Amino acid sequence: MTDLTRWAFPPSLQPTQGDVAFDLQAALESVVGLRAEVPDDAFTASILGTDRTGNGVVIREDGLVLTIGYLITEASTVWLTKSNGEVVEGHPLAYDFATGFGLVLPLGRLDVPMLPRGSADSVAEDDDVYVVGHGGRAHALKATVFAKREFAGFWEYLLDSALFTTPPHPEWSGAALLDRNGRLIGIGSLFVQEADGDETVKGNMFVPSELIDPILDDMLHLGRVDRPPRPWLGLYTAETRDGIAIQGLATDGPAERAGVQLGDVVRDVAGEPIDDLADFYRCVWQRGAAGTEVPLTLLREGKVRNVTVRSVDRSALLKKPQLQ
Repeated sequence: MTDLTRWAFPPSLQPTQGDVAFDLQAALESVVGLRAEVPDDAFTASILGTDRTGNGVVIREDGLVLTIGYLITEASTVWLTKSNGEVVEGHPLAYDFATGFGLVLPLGRLDVPMLPRGSADSVAEDDDVYVVGHGGRAHALKATVFAKREFAGFWEYLLDSALFTTPPHPEWSGAALLDRNGRLIGIGSLFVQEADGDETVKGNMFVPSELIDPILDDMLHLGRVDRPPRPWLGLYTAETRDGIAIQGLATDGPAERAGVQLGDVVRDVAGEPIDDLADFYRCVWQRGAAGTEVPLTLLREGKVRNVTVRSVDRSALLKKPQLQ
């Protein structure tokens, strides 16, 4: 786990109890450190690593922890660290590809406050917010919302609306985003850099926390959300002037097996032209559940090629958590 004495935000960037209208100490204690160990032969090991560290947020009185799912995907062991340094083992209970959320069940008593949940609707662009990582006030940051909008990730991921804040928190993974009333409104997912005129804005992207509400019961009782899995192609993509460019392929994934190559540019899906990355994903997903065939028109070295990718359920490729 991160050495908590190694760094701290400058005092001017740290919130104080006098700055806020909620119990700051309780909010700080609600964020735990998270470390996950993943087997070397896990599907995501080469992409996300085998030793992952970040944060989690206690959202129920029983100690249930909400985090960003890539931290715990295929984890064999999870450790949760409280603000006083006490460590409790956790169980990686569930991960949802659509939202990106993960849940961890502590296997011992955490005895820390739960953080009340709010909604991204409570903030607008230019509003003040607080980004809280594990490690007390030294790792809490005053920030500003600089955007609320759709987000499309290169790994076949799409949010209809995400929260973007600045300045960036260096340990954003699973960090808590709080509104002015101390309510949890987002879970940290990414570091971002975006052009703003002649300047570059650096910050973090947060998944709105209210997205957990309609799926929480399913994740708790089934370990997944009870809906047909989306079709997964095994592509890593980017928007370019020419279209959606293939910049990576999952090894032996559906797209690679179908003959898709690095550098190919997707021109349409089943004859339907696509405008951007979000449009591409929606066109693929509307074809049906995982297992459906997805016809793609590709541009490769100036020539048009047609391939049909038989999609799969991405979760079927992952190691499942086992409660010891």
